[in-house]
Amino acid sequence: MRTLIVYFILIFGFMMPVLADDEDLAGVNRTLDTFHGAASDADWDTYFALLTEDSIFLGTDASERWDKPTFQAYALPTKGWTYTVRERHVNFTPDGNTAWFDELLDNTKYGTSRGTGVLIRTNDGWKISQYHLTFPLPNDLAKGITEQIQAFEAGQKAGQQ
Repeated sequence: MRTLIVYFILIFGFMMPVLADDEDLAGVNRTLDTFHGAASDADWDTYFALLTEDSIFLGTDASERWDKPTFQAYALPTKGWTYTVRERHVNFTPDGNTAWFDELLDNTKYGTSRGTGVLIRTNDGWKISQYHLTFPLPNDLAKGITEQIQAFEAGQKAGQQ
């Protein structure tokens, strides 16, 4: 009987991390899906509840590094935005308390976008600590686009002098 108990402890002990990983992955995906859904519905209470209090949102413009209150001030007057997930990859730290992800998104105005970020496990579930929205730039277009960005930035600097 003692051998049987040890056997079950070993079997279930080895299975637990697999179950926890599946639950964690589902939790992270649920958080991110809810985040995107709330943005689409302009449900700002739900949206911002999914962010940690010290979260950072990095927007597509180089000037957009927003803490939570600044991002809320930007978002609240809007009617929201819709990004549909095309593909997502999630990884976890060995202790399972932090996850990072990258996702390809579709948006009717901007086309393909990429979201990346970090989530942390809290007592209230998974929360987004950092989210970064970018426009992936095809390599064949990079030279022309980066030249336009450099010219734009040079014009801004010249206007400030």
